[in-house]
Amino acid sequence: MDYKAVPFEKRIKENIRNYALDNLYHIDTLTEYCKALCEVADLEILLTERHGEKVISVGSFAGFTPDVVGEPGRKVRVYGRTIAHLYAKTDKVPEQKLPAVEMLLDELTATLSHWGEEAYLHTESSIYLDELEEKMGVQHVQTARGEKEDALTGVYHKLYFEERMKVIDRAEVVPVAVINVNINDWKFVNDHFGDEESDRLIKTIADILKQEAKPDYVIGRVDGDVFITLIPMAEDGEAEEYCDKVQKACLYYEDPILAPSVACGVVYKTNVEELLADKLPDAEYEMFNHKFEVKNAPGYRERLEHGVKA
Repeated sequence: MDYKAVPFEKRIKENIRNYALDNLYHIDTLTEYCKALCEVADLEILLTERHGEKVISVGSFAGFTPDVVGEPGRKVRVYGRTIAHLYAKTDKVPEQKLPAVEMLLDELTATLSHWGEEAYLHTESSIYLDELEEKMGVQHVQTARGEKEDALTGVYHKLYFEERMKVIDRAEVVPVAVINVNINDWKFVNDHFGDEESDRLIKTIADILKQEAKPDYVIGRVDGDVFITLIPMAEDGEAEEYCDKVQKACLYYEDPILAPSVACGVVYKTNVEELLADKLPDAEYEMFNHKFEVKNAPGYRERLEHGVKA
């Protein structure tokens, strides 16, 4: 692929198919992590490449042939592409601990996706910028980095969003509402309906976020199923009202398959000495608290599964 001629967003979307797991992870370190997890939780874990080649095996998987099409296990995805499959044997786990272990496996899958995306973005960004500097010079590089929208959703991609955060920091604007918006059960949609419908869910949520936003809101897709909305000079209750509108728009969305749902975490930058980047973990923490509440609300599971039962 000619790096010099391909826009960055197109590269990010396409080039992940050229990566193997050892391009994204330190396999030895990841193996030790899996061993420790299996020992603590009485698990057996198998991690394969996208086509089923075994990479990490902890436990007895002799004679087991991964069926990544019919029984794909848990999919590890990076920028919209499945890069690995996680299989787990839970036969030794006591029944009362099984829900907690299943949640732990879901979190491991999400963590692997996050680590993979960080490594992938770092590598691709470095290659891309080096090539551009060589071809066009620093001034033209700055122009090329003006490509700012996420290809799937139309909101800002991660790199440009981070630049916008820095601009707001330098402007010493306060207060700034920082809202972490995470799609609930995106993996359920991907497992049951495939990549096309799960991508449609991501786009649907992005459309709702844009629809309910005011012109000065800054919205970025910072992870596969995670968005951040910034509200500079937020008025009292404005961020909470925005989240409520987004929640209602999701609830009233009618579709034969999708039942969009999000969890929102709101924090504020109130001191000009603070950095917006330092507020992101706090917003994520508040989002996880809200996620627990949303996913345990009456009727949530029934609405989520309506497409399967149709």
